[in-house]
Amino acid sequence: MQDTLFLVLAVLAGYLIGSLSFAVIVSRLMGLSDPRSYGSGNPGATNVLRSGNKAAAILTLVFDALKGVVPVLLVLKYGAPYGLEEGSAALVGLAAFIGHLYPVFFRFQGGKGVATAAGVLLAINPWLGLGTLAVWIVMAVVFRYSSLASLTAAVAAPLLQMLVWGVGPELPAIALMSLLLIWRHAPNIRKLMAGTESKLGQKAAPAATQTGHGHGHSHKHSKPKHHSK
Repeated sequence: MQDTLFLVLAVLAGYLIGSLSFAVIVSRLMGLSDPRSYGSGNPGATNVLRSGNKAAAILTLVFDALKGVVPVLLVLKYGAPYGLEEGSAALVGLAAFIGHLYPVFFRFQGGKGVATAAGVLLAINPWLGLGTLAVWIVMAVVFRYSSLASLTAAVAAPLLQMLVWGVGPELPAIALMSLLLIWRHAPNIRKLMAGTESKLGQKAAPAATQTGHGHGHSHKHSKPKHHSK
């Protein structure tokens, strides 16, 4: 019973850490437009890059990854006396990932979770994380679509885990994280099929997904367009 309580508390802590939307936080601190108001409307590093500010995109990427790494490592390092083992660490990582998708601090409007998922994988198994990142990098370099690279990496992660390390207590959390990541990329899949998906580094346009309240910000957040001359 006590072990269950510790697990619930750890999962809740992981979710709250994941709910810190660093794309929005970093953009606010650096005086940039809210990333939910331009480009894809996604609060993530790739969309922040469309603002033209590479430093903000790098900071977003690093902190979004760290919020996947830190909760998992804390459980792996300190969880054993409380009955928290590898499976529990993976579950806490999944909670951090879900926090990124549906952040309680930002009206449950989160990103797609690529960096946070990468952080979780690196913490669970560094070699699995590096292998999945390698898949992402190759696809991104060859095709220049962040979404396609992310989708391929999402499929690769559970397959690599099973083929190289076998079925362990971490696999269900990894598989569910991959499925959620693919589901969150449904609009990108439609754009890829239609040939309208934007490529890496492409400058921002006002978010087409923000109907109703995107119009109210279209003039205010048109600033990123001035970077493309």
